[in-house]
Amino acid sequence: MRTTLRTQRAVIALAAVGALTLSGCGDDGGDGDKPGGGKETGTDTASVQLPKLDGQTLEVSGPWTGPEEENFRKVLAEFEKRTGAKVNFLSTGDNTATVLGTKIEGKNPPNVGFLPQVGVLHQFVDKGWVVPLGAEAQAELDKNFSAGWKDLGAYKDKQYGVYAKAANKSLVWYNTAAFEAAGLTDPPKDWKGFLETAQTLSDAGSPAVSIGGQDGWTLTDWFENIYLSQAGPEKYDQLAKHEIKWTDPSVEQALETLAELWGKDDLIAGGADGALRTEFPKSVTQTFTGDTPAAMVYEGDFVAANINADTKAKLGTDAKVFPFPAVGADSPVVSGGDVAVVLKDDKASQAMITWLASKDAAEIWVGQGGVISPNKSVDAAKYKDAITRDIAKALLAAGDDFRFDMSDQAPAAFGGTKGQGEWKALQDFLKNPDDVAGIQAQLESAAAKAYKG
Repeated sequence: MRTTLRTQRAVIALAAVGALTLSGCGDDGGDGDKPGGGKETGTDTASVQLPKLDGQTLEVSGPWTGPEEENFRKVLAEFEKRTGAKVNFLSTGDNTATVLGTKIEGKNPPNVGFLPQVGVLHQFVDKGWVVPLGAEAQAELDKNFSAGWKDLGAYKDKQYGVYAKAANKSLVWYNTAAFEAAGLTDPPKDWKGFLETAQTLSDAGSPAVSIGGQDGWTLTDWFENIYLSQAGPEKYDQLAKHEIKWTDPSVEQALETLAELWGKDDLIAGGADGALRTEFPKSVTQTFTGDTPAAMVYEGDFVAANINADTKAKLGTDAKVFPFPAVGADSPVVSGGDVAVVLKDDKASQAMITWLASKDAAEIWVGQGGVISPNKSVDAAKYKDAITRDIAKALLAAGDDFRFDMSDQAPAAFGGTKGQGEWKALQDFLKNPDDVAGIQAQLESAAAKAYKG
């Protein structure tokens, strides 16, 4: 694949920026809760020209539900206002490849779909399901995105996708009241300190770590952060491409490290069994609500959207964030994102993908909170809160040197499907973290089959 996965230097720099800015932000930049620094949506001078589509109806699909879906609908609403079209949204949830594949084979694809895995983009292109970007969309992409993000949406020398939404997936969010009650003043910086912090919190009466194990993708993110920090970027790239096997000693070491947390039920909210019954949104809410909330929850910047919508916690005051603890020499930074692709070859679909590549659409989206855009033209003041603003600045500061989510680079059968592949294997590992060798064999068997396909 054509991702620009280069040196560790920018990864270290990004982690350093995070360490300096993420844990202590308490202000909202003076913008309050209104998106776009207090300006009404759509009142700024348009940076992109769109055709009139009066009377036409489009469908756009994406993996989001709940607050994330509601935030994205604001972007679609502005497209409707500017073009006269009506736009329906289809949530594909965690089964994007299956849902969209069924609709496409049934001759009823959405106009534009967001794919959460690079591997799915490649599979869809190979099947002839994706239409390359038109000239207008390409112009917006060239104007607003760096080469690295463009390369992620390209395949076989053609541009197929727009990474309109990005993520820093190396963040731990924490309940400041729980930390204070346990006598903790500073968040941990390394894995040993993280485990010690978790034990201190547990001893003080707080469930230490909330894990959304019912959604297997969260578990892959845990593994990837540990593996990148411990094994290093070269090994990370090799495993992502299945150039080394999942039975490699580096994978064994990462799983053993992960087991230091997953093997201690007293450190996990609800224990391993409870975590396996907890969906991602609940993993966030149970960290900031209830009589005995959990103290920490690991996941990306998008956690902010759930905190804003589903809890009364105030970002920067009640809810703070710190970089994923260093397991090796440096804290890891794993990036993720959702790529928009055209699934119908018509004018309306190209207008939508052009809109999604624009500065205007990105600024509306980030103004809702809990969203980061790799669109380099976005005015940082448009971000709803200081925490997300700083996370976005750190991500952009990495330029084209970043590591993309490993499971998202894999074929969907291995890295992106409920109940199978890496998702299932890591759920089994959370259930029984003593069986390192057995899980390695399970992972390698599934990977070998998926990468051959």
